[in-house]
Amino acid sequence: MDDGRDALAQRFEAERPRLRAVAQRMLGSAGEAEDAVQEAWLRLGRVDADRVDNLAAWLTTVVSRICLDLLRSRAARREDPVGRQVSDELREDGEQADPEQQALLVDSVGRALLVVLDRLGPAERIAFVLHDLFAVPFDRIAAVVDRSPTAAKKLASRARQRVHGAPVLPRAELDANRQIVEAFLAASRGGDLGALVAVLAPDVVRRSDPAAVPVGAATAAHGLDEVLKGVAAFGPRAATATTALVNGQVGAVVAPGGRLWGALVFTVEDGRITGYEVIAAPARLRALDLAVLDPAADAEDAA
Repeated sequence: MDDGRDALAQRFEAERPRLRAVAQRMLGSAGEAEDAVQEAWLRLGRVDADRVDNLAAWLTTVVSRICLDLLRSRAARREDPVGRQVSDELREDGEQADPEQQALLVDSVGRALLVVLDRLGPAERIAFVLHDLFAVPFDRIAAVVDRSPTAAKKLASRARQRVHGAPVLPRAELDANRQIVEAFLAASRGGDLGALVAVLAPDVVRRSDPAAVPVGAATAAHGLDEVLKGVAAFGPRAATATTALVNGQVGAVVAPGGRLWGALVFTVEDGRITGYEVIAAPARLRALDLAVLDPAADAEDAA
C-alpha cells in the first residue's frame, strides 16, 4: 500500500510544475496557486488513482475547477479589483510571506498579461489560459467550465479579443511610440535626466489623478523642468510599470506584484512625449480598455 502511495506521489510531483504554472496564470497569485495544487493532491488521495486513465489530464481538470471556484469567490467578495492597496491584496492572497515567489510569477507571466487576465470573467480566464497558453482541447475545457465545447470556444475567443485589444494606430507608428514610452520608463527607473530630456518635449504637460500624487501635491505640471521633478518622484513606481495597450494606443500599466495600481496615457508627437496622464482613480481605471501590447509574444513567453 505504501509503495503504491509513494509511486502516486512521485507521479504527482512530476506534474506539479505544470500544474503550478496553470494555476498561477489562472489566479495571478503564486500563493493561491500553490494552495490549489495542494488541494488537487488531497483530492487525488480520495479517488482510486488506478481508475484514472490520464493522470495529467485529470489533475489539470481538478486544478482548473479549484481555480474557477476561487475566481468566482474572489469576484463575489470584491467588486472593484483595481485601485486597491497592494499590501491589502497580498495579505488576502497569502503572498506577504513570500514576495520573491510572486516576483518570479510576474517575471514569468508578465505584468501586462496579469493585469489583463484579471479583467476577464472567471470562465473566460479559465478557457483562455487552458486553450491559448496550454493547448488544452475545448472538449476538456467544456467539462471544467460546465459548458458545451462550442460555448467554451466562444469564451476563449472573447477572452483572446480582450487580451489582444484593438490598436488604433498603424503598426509602424505603434512600434515607434512603444520605443519612446519604453525609453521614458527606463529613464524614469534609472533617474537618467539626459534620457528623459531626449524623449520629453520642452512644453510637455503631466496630469495626475489626486490618488496618484502625495497629499497636497500638485496634480498638474507644465514644462520640462516641472515635469522632470515629478518624474523623479515617480521613479519607484516606474520599477513596476510596463508598456501596454491603453485605449488602443501605447501606454503603460503600473502593477506592483502584478496588481493594477495605475495607468499612464501618453501623447506622442514628432518622436517626443508632449503630454501624459497618470490615472489611479478606480472608476477611471475601470473605464480603460487595457490589453497587452504584443499579445503573441506575451502569450508565447507565458506558455
